[in-house]
Amino acid sequence: VQLQASGGGLVQPGGSLRLSCAASGSIFNINAMGWYRQAAGKQRELVATITSVGRTDYADSVKGRFTISRDNVKNTVFLQMNSLKPEDTAVYYCIFRRYGRKEPDYWGQGTQVTVSS
Repeated sequence: VQLQASGGGLVQPGGSLRLSCAASGSIFNINAMGWYRQAAGKQRELVATITSVGRTDYADSVKGRFTISRDNVKNTVFLQMNSLKPEDTAVYYCIFRRYGRKEPDYWGQGTQVTVSS
């Protein structure tokens, strides 16, 4: 499975960004896609995931601000990030997880999100 992410960039606090990630390759119907992030000097953490049937999971720190969605026909996952804070600054990684797995099986290349005035 290959993952191609896009949409990162620089935004002011309170602003919005939308990340996209398209999956290709040996994709089966039942899976989960989502996003992790890693800030400088910190461990990688889960941001949000969504299964192929629409079940979502969010980190407490982004609940109410971020929304994950997906297009199963295009095998693409989106992360709408609103009310961004400086602490959201990180490299965001798209992930793909096969059915029944607890950890991601595949990782995208990462896209930088910087929230700064």
